[in-house]
Amino acid sequence: MGGNTIATPATRVPAASLAQSRAARELGLKRGEFELAVRLGRVRTVPAHDGGRRRVAREEIERVRDTAGFPDSLREHVRAVGTTEGAGLMDITTARFTRLARAGMLTPVRFYLNRYRAVVWLYLAEELREFAAAEVNTPLMTGRAPDRMRARLDAGIDLRPQNWRSRHAGHLLGQSTDAWERTAAVASLLDPVTVLELVK
Repeated sequence: MGGNTIATPATRVPAASLAQSRAARELGLKRGEFELAVRLGRVRTVPAHDGGRRRVAREEIERVRDTAGFPDSLREHVRAVGTTEGAGLMDITTARFTRLARAGMLTPVRFYLNRYRAVVWLYLAEELREFAAAEVNTPLMTGRAPDRMRARLDAGIDLRPQNWRSRHAGHLLGQSTDAWERTAAVASLLDPVTVLELVK
């Protein structure tokens, strides 16, 4: 009667939260898709008890699964495309797409370096379709660019890095729970020299 009792699957207490890799598998998402879903707030994470990487509550997994159209709708929300595919979605040339992005009209959601060490920007397909469908943007899609925009582009201004940083900073700050984490979020987007100048 005494001794140790072996826990069975029926009596084992389920984990209250999952590691992000496990959560991604349960939601049928690739790693990059899951990371984007978290950044966009489509999947909410919670702080880990040990201070490690944030986790996903079991209730959150169930909430996402209960969303209409899951899993296809979730994948479509986090679908990121490059310049060529994005231009096709908007029915414009790649040259016009690039000019709109450089001018800050289209905000990148991710980037990577290709084999030539060149930056490749990625954009949310959902946002591109919304931009193209908005009547107010029709002149930008078909007509001559406004003089102010053309002047900035001719001067070599490219707002893609700045817009990506702003978007990423918003995500980091949204997950911060105290002043130190907010400070770290901002510092992570600065170069080391600037951080040394600001932090005594």
